[in-house]
Amino acid sequence: MLDWIRIGLLTLGLIFVATGLLPLRDAIESLDEIGPLLVFLVGVIVLAELTKEAQVFDAVAARMAVLGRGNYVALFLLCTAFASFVTIFLNLDTTAVLLTPVMLALAPKARIAALPLAMTTIWLANTASLLLPVSNLTNLLGMEKIGLDAQGFAARMWAPQLVAITVTMVFLWVFYWRRGERRDLRYVPPLLEPVGDRVLFAAASAACALFIGLLLLNVHVAVAAPAAALIVVVAFALRARARLSWSLVPWQLLVFVTGLFLVVPTLSRYGLADLMGWLLGAERDPYRTAAVGAGLSNLINNLPAYKAVEEIIPPGEQGQLLALLTGTNVGPVVTPWASLATLLWFESCRRHDVRVPIRRFVLTGTGLAVAGVLLTTWALVATT
Repeated sequence: MLDWIRIGLLTLGLIFVATGLLPLRDAIESLDEIGPLLVFLVGVIVLAELTKEAQVFDAVAARMAVLGRGNYVALFLLCTAFASFVTIFLNLDTTAVLLTPVMLALAPKARIAALPLAMTTIWLANTASLLLPVSNLTNLLGMEKIGLDAQGFAARMWAPQLVAITVTMVFLWVFYWRRGERRDLRYVPPLLEPVGDRVLFAAASAACALFIGLLLLNVHVAVAAPAAALIVVVAFALRARARLSWSLVPWQLLVFVTGLFLVVPTLSRYGLADLMGWLLGAERDPYRTAAVGAGLSNLINNLPAYKAVEEIIPPGEQGQLLALLTGTNVGPVVTPWASLATLLWFESCRRHDVRVPIRRFVLTGTGLAVAGVLLTTWALVATT
């Protein structure tokens, strides 16, 4: 059903272009803007899937569980710290793709439920993405208009980021990690097992390290991800060619994102911009701006939501732009399509046969979105 929705969205966007409702020039500009994003998505998903096949995630998961020594509190702190670190420095989509398999591989090794580990990944992939421009693609989209460099951006957002992570940890513990949810008092640290192919393991590890290094050197994500993926693809072509297939390419996500960036600009031309102006109001209230960003993200995805609202905010309104980022980064934890990270996460859960109760996901995510956006925006305002 979800695949048909994605295809229908792209078809609708193409109809808008074919009928002239969206001028061809505007469509090309919109697709040019997301072109590097699509290249990044393909590269990082191929990298993640082949790294999983090389057993890198299994090794990381086992060592994390051993370090926790059977203590759930220690494991919880390790997992949240790791997820936050990866999101802040490597982008939330990287967390969803690279770290989710680590968490899901940890569950059977330590004989614990997979859902608390999976929820740790997806919630922090979104809420821990405020500190640096690279942490979230919405940050990258907004940097030119916001007018801050990476250091200035971090100086403005450190307090909101700290609050967002703290609120997320509280919700994770109460709804997914406490003993009443996980049942057991302690878990069993797994035994460390040798990897099947040391050459593939080394190649995949080197590719991940290269990916991290390139991002830290401010190499564009559309260059870093394919470069790292190429190393693993070559290694598998030489050592295990049978594991390479076209199914590694995430066509569903490419179709969905392309459709979104054709449909949303069309809607903006025919009343969406006016609606955004009415929703924001004339007083430039940061709380209202963050709420609009969060609500719209859960309706149409946070990337087009950010662009739809950003277009009507003047360049000089730096505080309002940062409030919008607060809403579009912390708020997209309610619906499965609210962010690309969430879509990637659901895809990873499906591939690992992890059942995600949608009703529980939506209800707990709603609580986190309301509390998280409110308190994070307060921290932004209080430290301005």
